[in-house]
Amino acid sequence: MKQADKPRAPDPVGAYPLARKVGDLLYLSGVGPRKPGANEIPGNSLGADGTLLGYDFELQCHSVFANVRAILELNDAHWEDLVDVTVFLTDMKRDFDSFNRIYSDYFPDNRPCRTTVEVGALPTAIAIELKCIAHLRGT
Repeated sequence: MKQADKPRAPDPVGAYPLARKVGDLLYLSGVGPRKPGANEIPGNSLGADGTLLGYDFELQCHSVFANVRAILELNDAHWEDLVDVTVFLTDMKRDFDSFNRIYSDYFPDNRPCRTTVEVGALPTAIAIELKCIAHLRGT
């Protein structure tokens, strides 16, 4: 795949790489639902002053999975290479059941290990962030 053909992923919001290869493992930094090339967060409803009024959690889930896939592909890895996923939710009670249902759709057969935790906040106004590890084939 030529560089121009590779998918885009959102830039990190801090001083860290999107991913780092160590041996035959690819470690992804925390991945949120921001749109590539923008600071827009899908599903967020903002007030005139920029305060978060609400969010569409399912839209954020689909966006975060698309971003994970893009980062994997940028590193010549595949969805099926994921072996471990840590999920950070800002509202476990409200969003866990939706997340679990959507996650099952994305991993119908190859299910990586998973840990889900609730956090008080994430670095930007997002409701979900994923931390992933992939095992690279043929490395």
